[in-house]
Amino acid sequence: MDDIFRFSDRYGPKMIVGVHDPKAGLKGVVVVDNVARGPAIGGTRMAPDVSLEECFRLARAMTFKNAAANLPHGGAKSVIVADPRMPLDDKEKLFRAFARAIRDIADYTPGPDMGTNEICMAWIKDEIGRAIGLPEEIGGIPLDEIGATGLGLVAAIDVAKDYCGLDLNGATVVIQGFGSVGKHTARLLGEKGAVLVGVCDIGGAISDPDGLDLDRLLALQAAGKSVIEYGGRVEDKDAIVDVACDIWVPAARPDVITADNVNRLKTRLVPQGANIPMSMEIEKILHDRGVLVLPDFIANAGGVICGAVEYRGGTREEAKAIIVETVSDNIRTILEKVNDTKILPREAAVMLARRRLLEAMETPDIVRAA
Repeated sequence: MDDIFRFSDRYGPKMIVGVHDPKAGLKGVVVVDNVARGPAIGGTRMAPDVSLEECFRLARAMTFKNAAANLPHGGAKSVIVADPRMPLDDKEKLFRAFARAIRDIADYTPGPDMGTNEICMAWIKDEIGRAIGLPEEIGGIPLDEIGATGLGLVAAIDVAKDYCGLDLNGATVVIQGFGSVGKHTARLLGEKGAVLVGVCDIGGAISDPDGLDLDRLLALQAAGKSVIEYGGRVEDKDAIVDVACDIWVPAARPDVITADNVNRLKTRLVPQGANIPMSMEIEKILHDRGVLVLPDFIANAGGVICGAVEYRGGTREEAKAIIVETVSDNIRTILEKVNDTKILPREAAVMLARRRLLEAMETPDIVRAA
């Protein structure tokens, strides 16, 4: 019991729920962190090695992300311990069981995350009537199709370039994780003239200082193949840390940059496409070296902003416009604060999120309902 309460503070969590259905092979956790700003939304992550601690850290990131984006939603997250590459029929049974398990957690609406997609959300919606990131055919705004998180991430980079003297035309880019976030970030940066020099996925890493052919990589990804099928020099996926570049984008799992490898990173800008890809201590090391780190819950908020627009019945074009405007404004706000005070970008971001969150927590329910 004490192990669970070590996660508790003034902001949450409101509840931690274990979900288990042996017949369906379901084992997972839901953390509803804070609902002061409204019903919580947050993705469902699927991986063989997710944990309670990861789920809580991700839920807290969602609380701050939604607050910083000024959305009328609280933060939550769920994790399912399973291999996302399982057969589709087994996956459907698993997600329908998960949906039934969370039916009574009425102030949590799940969305797509690592290892899940719009189809998974459609199964949940069919079972319990609530999910975001749905297929367009049933009223959703498909996050993966429009590249919502990548769109916001590139908007963040476009603002941040002026704070670190970077020209995107000709800038070299490394993408750590070539899933939905990574591929759309690479595509959108390529449209601005940036050059992709390194990429990795679960299969391994490839790099070329002269630039990789993005179209070939996207074709491999669409076919469900690893980037290592591209050819050339193939290394272990962790070798992606050693590829020198102007912009290094973490777009996969938590804690990919640690005390053991941070000194291998040679870059100028780290926009966090993944959630919690490093600790604040690691961010400080990079900051002291002159590397600009854009905090996850500000820079990669495009997906949840899109989900919030979908939640209230908005359109994809409306979502795209709000993503760019909101992320750009928030990045500019925190980087101006950094310039004025010399604090870490994350410290400025947390100040922004906490201010908006505390305003909601200190406002009586009857006033917020009016």
